[in-house]
Amino acid sequence: MPTIVLTVFAFAHLLSFLFFLGHKKLNYSHMRHTISELGEIGAPDRQLVAVGVFAPVGVILLLIAYLSRSTAPESALLALCISIGYLVAAAFPCDPGSPLSGTDRQAAHNLGGAVEYIGGAFALFRIAERFGQPFQTLGFIVLCVAIAISLPFLSPVRGLIQRVGEFCLFGGLALALWHSGGGNLTIHS
Repeated sequence: MPTIVLTVFAFAHLLSFLFFLGHKKLNYSHMRHTISELGEIGAPDRQLVAVGVFAPVGVILLLIAYLSRSTAPESALLALCISIGYLVAAAFPCDPGSPLSGTDRQAAHNLGGAVEYIGGAFALFRIAERFGQPFQTLGFIVLCVAIAISLPFLSPVRGLIQRVGEFCLFGGLALALWHSGGGNLTIHS
């Protein structure tokens, strides 16, 4: 049960800072801009995003992965993938606009995002083998998000697409951890 609480806390922490810092950053749009752009190189709150948002979320998810490794190994894998995405984002802030190509730092940032989304999707597929179709759907959505945020014609809604992916990753993790905890929930198709 503490892993569920930690998951909800990490997501609430992320969301609260996302809205707070999104309103502070000039011309920032939750619809258009990625979460990483709040901490991009040159952003006024870059250090706060790295140290106060991305690093704590990454560390909490790493703790969840460790705590759930023996009782819910599929959930631990999902938590680890999300953790890697946030820890890499903290260590390697994106270039302005978070492009698909750029500096070596941007390449590392994008690699961390790929681990989070593609690895997270496959972790959700593994969870689906145990707990049923809703997790398969979440995995498919996250995989589509990984592809969609890289398509230039979708750039006007890239931020919205990413937020759908984050909701699926964190929500899927919380649901999988709750289900692994022995609740009476049955989600088999």
